[in-house]
This record gives sequence, C-alpha cells and structure tokens, in this order.
Amino acid sequence: MTTLMTVERVGGDVATDQVANDPRRWWILAVLGTAQLMVILDSTIVNIALPTAQHDLHFSNADRQWIVTAYSLAFGSLLLLGGRIGDIVGRKRALITGLVGFAIASAIGGVSVNFLMLVIARTVQGAFGALLAPSVLALLTTTFRDPDERGKAFGIYGAIAGAGGALGLLLGGVLTSYASWRWTLFVNLAFAASATVGALLWLKNDEGADHDPLDLPGLFLVGGGLFSLVFGFSHAETTAWSNPFTIGFLVLGVVLLAGFSYFETRAKYPLLPPRVVLNRTRAGSVLAMLFASVGLFGVFLFLTYYLQDTLGFSPVKTGVAFLPMAAALVIMAQVSNRILLPRFGPKPIVPIGLLMAAAALFGLHLVGLHTSYVSHVLPYVIVLGFGFGLSIAPSFSTGTLGLAPQDAGVGSATLNTAQQVGGSIGTSLLNTLAASAATAYLVGRAVNPANLEAAALHSYTTAFLWSSLIFVGGAVVGGLVLTRGGLTSLTPEQQIATTAGTSIDEESRREICRVRISCR
Repeated sequence: MTTLMTVERVGGDVATDQVANDPRRWWILAVLGTAQLMVILDSTIVNIALPTAQHDLHFSNADRQWIVTAYSLAFGSLLLLGGRIGDIVGRKRALITGLVGFAIASAIGGVSVNFLMLVIARTVQGAFGALLAPSVLALLTTTFRDPDERGKAFGIYGAIAGAGGALGLLLGGVLTSYASWRWTLFVNLAFAASATVGALLWLKNDEGADHDPLDLPGLFLVGGGLFSLVFGFSHAETTAWSNPFTIGFLVLGVVLLAGFSYFETRAKYPLLPPRVVLNRTRAGSVLAMLFASVGLFGVFLFLTYYLQDTLGFSPVKTGVAFLPMAAALVIMAQVSNRILLPRFGPKPIVPIGLLMAAAALFGLHLVGLHTSYVSHVLPYVIVLGFGFGLSIAPSFSTGTLGLAPQDAGVGSATLNTAQQVGGSIGTSLLNTLAASAATAYLVGRAVNPANLEAAALHSYTTAFLWSSLIFVGGAVVGGLVLTRGGLTSLTPEQQIATTAGTSIDEESRREICRVRISCR
C-alpha cells in the first residue's frame, strides 16, 4: 500500500505525520461549526428583537443603535489581539475561554434591567467573540490538512458563515414572536454549552505555537484604528458625514492603521507579520471578504426592511424568505470548495461569485411596492446564495492557505476582521445612502402616507443598487490581486507545504522527496 507522508521542519528537526489522520476531525468540525454559528447569529438575531427590547427597557431610538454598535466595536477592534492570544496560549484554551465568556455575557444581557446593562453585556460579548472566532478558523486550518477533506470542511464552514446571518433573522423572529426578546440572548447558552463540551472531549491540548513577546505598540495602533474607523462609520449613521466627530474618528482611524502598517514592517515581533498578507492569494481573499461583507449587509438589512415594511411580512415569514438563499449558499459552498477551487483556484470563481451577487442585487433594485416575492424576489435571493457560495466560502479557505502554525491565529483574525469591519462599514454606509435617497425623494412632494411609502421603497432600492456596485468593485479587486491556477496545479512538494502550513526550502524539499520515496 502506498502511504504519503508529510514533512514539517521545525527548528531543524524533521517530523512526519500522516495527512489528516485524526479520527476525531469531523467531530471537531461540528464543535467549530457550532461556535462559528453562535458568533454569526449574534450579528443579526438581536436586530429583529430591538424594537421589543426598546419598549421593554424604555430607551430612545438614538440609543437603540448602540446595542448593535457596542458588539461590533469590541469584536472588530479586538480580533487581531484575540488571534494573537490564541497563538500564544493555545487555540483550545482560547476557544473554551471565549465560549464561556460569551455565554456569561449573553446571560447577563438576557436578564438586563436597563439600557446600560444591556450595552455592557453586548460589549463583553463582542470581546469574547473576538477571542473565540480566530481560534475557530485557526483550528479548522490546522485540523484539516488533506486537500480533499479541507475543501469539504471549508465548504461547510463557509456555508455556516454566509448563511448564519439569514438563520439569525429566522431564529430571532421566532424567539421574539413566540417567546421573548431576551431569548435571542439566552439561546447562546445552548450553543456555547454544546461547543464547550465538544471542545473538552475532542480537541487536543496545545501549548501555543508562538512565544514571542506581545507587540504592544502594534496592538495599540490597530486596536485604536479599527475602533475609530468602526465608531466613525457608526456615528455617521446617526448624525451626518460632515459631523466633526464623524470626520475626526474616520481620519484618526486611517492615520492609526497607516501607522500600524508602517510599524509592523519594522517591529521585531509584529502583531501581524507582513508575510501573512503579502501573499497574493491570502491578500486577495481578505479583500474579497471585505467587499463581500460590505455588500452582504445590504441584503440582510434592507431586504428585511422591504419584506416587512413594504410587503407586510411578519418577522418569522421574513426569516423563512431568506432560507432559499441559505440553501443555495450551502450547496454552492461545497461545489466551489471541493470541485472548483482545487481545479481552477480562487481567481476565476471568487470574482464570478461576486459578479453573480452584483447581478442579483441589481435585479432587486427594480422591485416595486406590490412586487410578488415568488416571481420577483425569490429568483434573485437564490442567485445571491449561489454568488455567496462562490465567493465567501472559498475566501475562508484560501485566506488562510499556506500559513505556518504560529501564524494561523493572526491570519484567521485578519480574515475575521475584514468580515466584521466590512459589515460595520456596510451597515453605516448603506443606511446613510438610503436615508439620503428617501429625503431626496420627498423634496417637492407632499408628505402623505403614499409618498412616505414610496420614499421608503426608494431608499431600499438605492441600497440594493449601491450594494451591487460594491460587489462589482470587489470582483475587480479580486480579479487583479488573486493568482491564477488551481490548487492541484502545485507541485507535490508545494501541495504538502500548503496543506501543512509550512514553507519549503531546498533542503526540506529534498527531505520530502526522500521520505516520499521511502514510504512507497
């Protein structure tokens, strides 16, 4: 029997392992998928419950957005730190700590008696989410090393990441309608408990792959920069782009992130080693994820508004209306990761997926006040699912491809940061554009119910159109940055290096060849 062995060179020693031979790996995937689903659900599940929570806790419309913003600020600004902690202390410890902390924060949020208590709970949720999310993706990267199984695993993970938002809308609608808004937070206890038990049973204890000192200047620069950027966009949503605080925070965010980029190229122990993002495949995947996340929120947010406010759907019916998109995404995620990505590579399929999403959103911007869901919305929702399956799912796989073990956490955090920051930018940007469109529509028209309804529709379709343009921009950027060639076009040595997350020098290549020959 032929046995193919991989070789990893660590500190000059050669160690051999069979590819993907951990019998627990599919149970590990279930654990990681549960943890990821919990984090993704929380980006949308609370949104539907906000009006009910506002009425119960008696806070204003201006305060309402902080329930969402507090979570995204903590999550987005601390992701790189969370990834680095996982690299230092071990991914299993980071994952379990993040799950337990997330559950405790969710329980506190669920029993909140006032606005401040709920905001603090959501902030702590975001902080622990930033700790567990990079560990989830890093563990997936290091658990599945065989190219075929990696494609299947990342297809499932990408489907969860893409469809989780839609499932959050459905679950949020069901819990709010038939239980209480508090259960949109309490439900996290079930997810966290099952994932924690699974992690304790099936994940191996790891001591951490990186023991370099923590890059405190880099941490300050990137944390402050991401916080300022997300806060600036959120502030623009509730005030205006010309507001001095909006401009100040956006400028500060850009300056701090530029300083971070400069500092990391000169730091002895960088928080984000340049080698992680200078690879074109990984960089292109991160950029594609950023653009896709900006446009993705145009779907979840404004299609939800359209279905409920214009077509009169209930929260539960709205969630069900998103299920065809989730189903299409799950199917295409498997096809893209298992069949298309190994053969063609990310360059053709990711841009094509983004263009499919752009075409679907352009079609949605043509809907009217009395459009039929079945004939004019459902087809575009399904095409959106296929587009996301072709773009988002492969980006998760190639965004962490070839990372050394000590870089897996921070590389995963970089991809998660692109997703989270993109979502924050998309929510604020598209909300602002939609509000401006509604205001412009009413200029010179009587303010009556018919015109208000038409103005609301115009704001939704404007958001769909801008989302479509954002996806086109992502397709162009992805097409320029991503490299050609399928993963199977790599040499055997390159495939082993990519799968195991190591780099291959000439001496290591010769050693691999000797092992390959001797093991036949």
